Amino acid sequence: MSEPIIAVFAGGVSAEREVSLGSGATCALALARSFPTRLFDIKTQALPPELDPMRHVVFSTLHGTFGEDGGMQRLLDAADIHYAGCDAASSELTMDKVRTKRASASSRRVRLARDVVFSAEKKPAAADVVRELGEQLVLKPVSEGSSVGLHVIAGQVELEKALADATTGGWLIEQRIFGRELAVGVVNGRAMGVVEIRPKSGVYDFQSKYTKGLTEYFAPAMLTEAQTAHARAAAEELFAACGCRDYARVDFIITEKNELFLLEINTLPGMKETSLLPKSAQCVGLDFTALVRELVLPALQRFQAAKILPFA
Repeated sequence: MSEPIIAVFAGGVSAEREVSLGSGATCALALARSFPTRLFDIKTQALPPELDPMRHVVFSTLHGTFGEDGGMQRLLDAADIHYAGCDAASSELTMDKVRTKRASASSRRVRLARDVVFSAEKKPAAADVVRELGEQLVLKPVSEGSSVGLHVIAGQVELEKALADATTGGWLIEQRIFGRELAVGVVNGRAMGVVEIRPKSGVYDFQSKYTKGLTEYFAPAMLTEAQTAHARAAAEELFAACGCRDYARVDFIITEKNELFLLEINTLPGMKETSLLPKSAQCVGLDFTALVRELVLPALQRFQAAKILPFA
């Protein structure tokens, strides 16, 4: 039987569909340099009917709902199709910011921002939140990515307005932590370089992420050796604590007091050549083509072990 085909998933049904389409096209081109590759535009919460467990290994670039939340991974598991990246359980866990914080709570390397968790049907009083957490706050959905739904808030009046936008689902209000934002890619349990993110607006929101020129990136980050080692060790620790597999990206804020706060763990991060995970890989000498090959190899090895087939 011929070697497996890499089925690259792109698009999806979430608010990050356009971002995913860009990542998928870029990764498909890079993977095609080493493997038979086919790009799939995913438009519904279902697997393409052409997928064959004896022929395909999936490399997904889907984000958000039916990408990082475990739904797509569960369908792949049920169909006995091998795939790169975190499994269903860790994908579901890390998509939920509250569960991620709980899984990370035992770490001595990172701190967690104080928070208030609520559902859209039972919102807290803004005055009570400000009294508990202070006036500098961040409001975000419990289960979204790419800063979708993010509100940066100063004071009770702004919080009241932001709470009016929380119309469905679960939400998280955190005490805002001021400092430098960092991203660390983790591949096969090993942390790569630390990237520093400097949005010109001061807030790394959706617009700052995806509008050219609105954010500066430093790869590697301008940190001391001790700070870099601390961030890399923390990323590896949290990757393991959340049961991650193959690869992920861990984001932090480091304060002036040298405290490292967890922001999130992203199990299917953006994968254009200029995205944060590729920037992190470049810090340790992995170019984009070498990186995507490295990311898919564990899935090919699992495919080989299960099917006892050769692959390139």
